[in-house]
Amino acid sequence: MSMPHAPSVLLVDDARDMLELLRRSVNAMGLTPFTADNAVDAIGILEQGPVDVVITDLNMPGVSGIQLVRYLGEHHPRIPVLVITGYPKLEDAVQVMKLGAVEYLVKPFTQEELRQAVERVLRAIGAMPSAAPPPATVRDGFHGLLGRSRAMQEVYRVIERTSNNKATVLVTGESGTGKEMVARAIHYNSASAAAPFIAVNCGAIPDQLLESELFGHMKGAFTGATTSRAGFFQAADGGTLFLDEIGNASPAVQAKLLRAIQDKEITMLGATRPQRVDVRLISAANNDLPAMIRQGGFREDLYYRLNLIHIHLPPLRDRTEDLPRLVDHFNHRFSRELGKPPLRITPPVLETFAAYPWPGNVRELEHLVHRLVILLDGTVATSDLPMHMRSPAPRAAVPDTLVSLAAMERQHIRAVLEAVAQNKTKAAAILGIDRKTLRGKLKDPG
Repeated sequence: MSMPHAPSVLLVDDARDMLELLRRSVNAMGLTPFTADNAVDAIGILEQGPVDVVITDLNMPGVSGIQLVRYLGEHHPRIPVLVITGYPKLEDAVQVMKLGAVEYLVKPFTQEELRQAVERVLRAIGAMPSAAPPPATVRDGFHGLLGRSRAMQEVYRVIERTSNNKATVLVTGESGTGKEMVARAIHYNSASAAAPFIAVNCGAIPDQLLESELFGHMKGAFTGATTSRAGFFQAADGGTLFLDEIGNASPAVQAKLLRAIQDKEITMLGATRPQRVDVRLISAANNDLPAMIRQGGFREDLYYRLNLIHIHLPPLRDRTEDLPRLVDHFNHRFSRELGKPPLRITPPVLETFAAYPWPGNVRELEHLVHRLVILLDGTVATSDLPMHMRSPAPRAAVPDTLVSLAAMERQHIRAVLEAVAQNKTKAAAILGIDRKTLRGKLKDPG
């Protein structure tokens, strides 16, 4: 017997480096990983949706792995459990086996030993046939996302696995890769598709207003609060709240987000009592959150709460095989909107597209095709493309002199601004930064 989707594995370990290692190993096996760094969160995940296998450490603070195995045996007896531990005790092994664990691994173990143990568990429940499975169907797209590349097939697979639960999702990738489209695909592929989908750009709302916008405020909570007003959490109740550029959230907002995830309740500014909310939280970041954690700019505990399921969108330059499909889609879409025949994109143009690095990713490609459809009729030649696409980017101003990274950055910003006729909004989108950051760089005397 084979399952219609890749089996899901819940990983539980209080050591976050081990948890990340397990996540990567399980993901490499073609399985869908869910992660929790304590038993209480693991039980919460089990209550949100079906899980095929649980892999848990035994020695954890608070509720132990043995207690978790006992809970699984009483409430989810059909879910097999693989136990791992760094402090092997014969009595513990006997106890967890009596409680229902089917496999027992002692740290340190090799990736091969882990793979074999997981496969034995999956075969025991009929989730992994002994023979090689038939090749998966390659999709052209999924809920508005487009691409046949291997990276996009993995994105579609993980989105599909999230449809029956409300686990938090963190979507990462450069600006313009389509992170909000992934969030919408998750929402509209779920049982809550008819409920609200609210998208919030945390980088576009001033720090002093973001807390009020997210959680709402009571009348008189601050100067100018003449009436009570609900926030985005209340507006998204029953559905999905998408927080883009989550790295811009202030420490105060981060603390309230952590409580909202843990307790499933929020407190409006100026209110004395919290209120329950049922919201699927999806976050996105184009900056390096682990680096921000190391620098003290982002809470580590919030990061792991948001990163229960991780989806990474590759940059367009790493999936150039998807370019023809994307170009064709945008060409027909914008031509239809303007009531004109689609343009003919010549092979040399597609070759130029494939060689270009696309710093603005799919969004930059969309804007370019839209402009071509507006300005041209018939055939598109390479001479119709912007100069910066037809000509290789210039090297250092003085070829024989090494320049600083800051100087190279200034040179690139100047080139992008020139290419978009000094339009700062378009330049910021292509560069993967917000207008505020771009303004700061333009004020730099360099």
